Parts: sequence; structure tokens; C-alpha cells
Amino acid sequence: MSAALNRETVSRLPAGLRPAVDPAQLRTRVVHFGLGAFHRAHQALYTERAAALSGEDWGITAVAPRSAKTVRALRTQDFLYSLTERRPEGNRSRVVGSVVDALVLGPDAKAVDALLADPEVTVVTLTVTEKGYQRSPSTGGLDTAAVAADLTADPDGPLTTVIGRLAAGLAARMRAGAPPISVVSCDNMADNGAVLAGVVHDFVRESNWPDRARILDRMTDAVAFPATVVDRIVPATGEEDRAGALAALGVRDALPVTAEPYRQWVLQDSFAAARPPWERDGALFVRDVTPYQLTKLRLLNGSHSALAYLGMAAGLTTIAETMAADWGERLVRGWCAELAPTLPAGGPDPLSYADDLVVRFRNPAMRHLLRQIGTDGPLKIPERWLPALRELRTRGASTPFLELALAAWVLNTGRVDTVPAQLRGLGAADLADDDSLTAAVTDRLPALRAGRIEI
Repeated sequence: MSAALNRETVSRLPAGLRPAVDPAQLRTRVVHFGLGAFHRAHQALYTERAAALSGEDWGITAVAPRSAKTVRALRTQDFLYSLTERRPEGNRSRVVGSVVDALVLGPDAKAVDALLADPEVTVVTLTVTEKGYQRSPSTGGLDTAAVAADLTADPDGPLTTVIGRLAAGLAARMRAGAPPISVVSCDNMADNGAVLAGVVHDFVRESNWPDRARILDRMTDAVAFPATVVDRIVPATGEEDRAGALAALGVRDALPVTAEPYRQWVLQDSFAAARPPWERDGALFVRDVTPYQLTKLRLLNGSHSALAYLGMAAGLTTIAETMAADWGERLVRGWCAELAPTLPAGGPDPLSYADDLVVRFRNPAMRHLLRQIGTDGPLKIPERWLPALRELRTRGASTPFLELALAAWVLNTGRVDTVPAQLRGLGAADLADDDSLTAAVTDRLPALRAGRIEI
């Protein structure tokens, strides 16, 4: 059997396969909540490259909300893992070394809190998906019922939610008078920085801590919540990927990740403390991320979800298969043209952006599963589709691509006779009462049931 990936075996790999930094020279200066593939293929890579290019010792301790198994596997590998870029001309693999420790949210609560209060830690990042923010669907603020147990728990105990643990850790930092810190959402949500700030502040405000007012006052000056836009397609890892990593490295990697070649990170330039020089690796710091954010949410994420539901209706499996169909490219270009009028000035050109999307989605080396992209539709669709749909319909513009996508989503739910009810379930009573819209969506269903995508 081949040897396992660890610091000893990685030292024997060819230089091009080894990490860009020596992990032994890094220390924890970033805490990251979420230990999924996206973080390991995106922020962890940017941080490693920033450390390598600057000579600074930026290392990451990753906190898994639930997956003790992933943490154990990382520990076994000395926190190393491989990243393979799936390129049309052939895959390219190497080991990433920016993660220097890994913890589990509940069992390692005291260690997590110690890091959040550590003056050497000046950045916290999160990739916990939309549902990890515990937001109320009606108010957009904290869903206090969802975090009720954490609100009444001993803050030194094993709080069960990321927001609870983060709020408690930041409160401890405020009490200790530690230096300012930046808390950076890297999840796909509009105004993700403001959303994160809101739920954290709500948690402190709703807590039973006697000093909560003083904590909130100090957080105003000492905790920044920059908005960000992250972009890289990272498919779920399968056995084929583990076999590919073994072939590329000659050592066993239990936690390989794969990704498309493209990656982007746009950050609001409003940090409260020292941060990795991510711009050395191409990250873009701007005054306002909104134009980039809306372009990505509405054009990339929106068309990605549309391709997923339409592809499943057509009996397909991956995004690349949808782009090989005669309707795939037309869907992407038509989608971008339809939604372009809803985007603010100052972001990417929508037509050029559509060109890039066609190239990215067509990549035959990518095997991005439609069922993976189509998960959590009720959380994603209100962000990705509905604001643009409302704006366009208010203007009196036609919305054939959005209507087609909604019909495919309705079909995917299995409740095809209740389009208005489905829209109400998304919190869109106004759209549910739009008879012309619901009729247009309903009219699309017969062809989709037959597996026909009519554009």
C-alpha cells in the first residue's frame, strides 16, 4: 500500500508538487469556520500563496462545525491535502500547506475561544453555507428560535451553532481588551458582511450576558465585517478524485479537493487589523463589492442553479453535459442578457462575463453534479433569482429565462400543481399573487415533464 500524505512523505515529492510554504514556519493567525472543499480550494490557497509571496507567517486553524471525521483525517496527514485543478489540457495537482491545525466546534470549544481571544489572531473567515447563519426567513436577522439553546447556555460550554460560538468568542475577546479583529464571510449571500454582522450583534443583544451592552459598544470599533465575493467551482470529491491524487502524488490523500482553474476573490477594503496580503495572489480589494457580488449571484450562481434544475429535467448529470446540449450555451447567454439590466455600474461587463461562464461551464474536465448544485433551493433561489425577477417585472420587462428556471425548480420539488404555493414557500407572496407570472411558469411544465428544454 502507498504511504500516506504527511510532512515526512511530502518532503520527498518533486518541488512542483510540494506546498508553496513550509507549514512548520507558519503559525495560527487566521481562524476559519468551515472545513469543506471550497475553503480548501479557495481561501486556504490564497492564504498560502500570500504567505509564500510575502514571507509572512500566515497560517490557518480550521474549525469544523460538525465533521470530526474530517478533522481526524487532516490531523493524520499533518493538515496537508492536495488540490487538483481540472484543466481541459490535463489535470494539475499539488499539496497545500496553509492549514496548521483543525478543531471541532463542540468538543474543542475552549481551544476555539482561546484562539478568538488571541491577539495574534486578527482574521476570522467563514464558509458555513447560507443556513449556517441562522437567519429568520421573515426578518433576515437572527432566528432566535434556532439558536435558543445557545442563547441560554454557558458561553464557556459547547455551543452548537457557529454564530453562537463566534459571538461568544468575540465577546471574550472584547472583555479581554484584545486588539481589533476582522470577521469575513466567504459565503454566497448578498451583503454577506452586513448579514454576518447583523446575526452576531443580534446574538449578543439577545443573550443573557450582563455586559452585553458594553460588548456591543466595543465591537463597533474593534470588529470589522468586510463584505466579500468568492468564486471558484469546486465539485464534491469522489473516489475517482482520491485515485487521481494518488496517481499524481504517489502518496495517499484522504482529503483531496478538485477545482476549476478559474478563481476570484473580491474583498471590501475595510479591515480592522492586520490581514494576509491576499492581493499578492490576485485578490481584489475595493471600496464597494456590491457590483461584483450581484453579478456573481445573479449571473453565475443564478445561471448555475438554472442549469442544474433544467439539466435534471432533461435527465442529465453534470454541468458540462448541460453545456454540450443544444440549449446550454443559449441558456447561459440568454440568462445573462435578461438579468444584465438589474446590475449596478462598476462591476464586470455582463457580456464578457457570459463569455467566461460559457468557457468555465463547458470545461470537460469538470464533473460538477447537478444534484449537488440543486440542493437547498429554497435558500438559494430567493437570493439568486427573485430580486432580479421582481425588478424586471416592475419595469414591465419580459422574463422568459427566469420563468423557465422557476418551472424547472418547481418540477424538481415534485409539487408541480402548486406554483403559487411554492412561491409563497420561498417568501415571495407578491410573486405568488402575480397571475401572469404563475401562468407563464405553469405553461412551461408540460414540456419539462417530457424532458424538453424549450428556449
